Amino acid sequence: MGQYLVLLYESESAWSEVDDASRESILQAHNAFGAKHGAKIAGGNALQPTATATTVISDGAGGFTVTDGPFVESKEALGGYYLIEAADLDEAIAISKDVPAGFGGVEVRPIMVFS
Repeated sequence: MGQYLVLLYESESAWSEVDDASRESILQAHNAFGAKHGAKIAGGNALQPTATATTVISDGAGGFTVTDGPFVESKEALGGYYLIEAADLDEAIAISKDVPAGFGGVEVRPIMVFS
């Protein structure tokens, strides 16, 4: 059994423009996803908007540059994640198809295991 990180990339502006009823519907969809796949979910969280991000970049000589904001600008932003356990990538993809990400999509990445 392997672990996969399911990264939710969505439009922050679309999310911020959603009315309360739609927001509640989206949250209920995430609750339904959790209920359906709870045995396979090892963790997950929503993230604060990219405006709260801080980027730390090494200069290669022992120093760092610290800046406000995300590392890259993009149309969709990383908004949250689920850590899931699946037998293989095919199962991880099947589970990921149920993730409610109506303002964007998801990325599925295997967790690297160090022995």
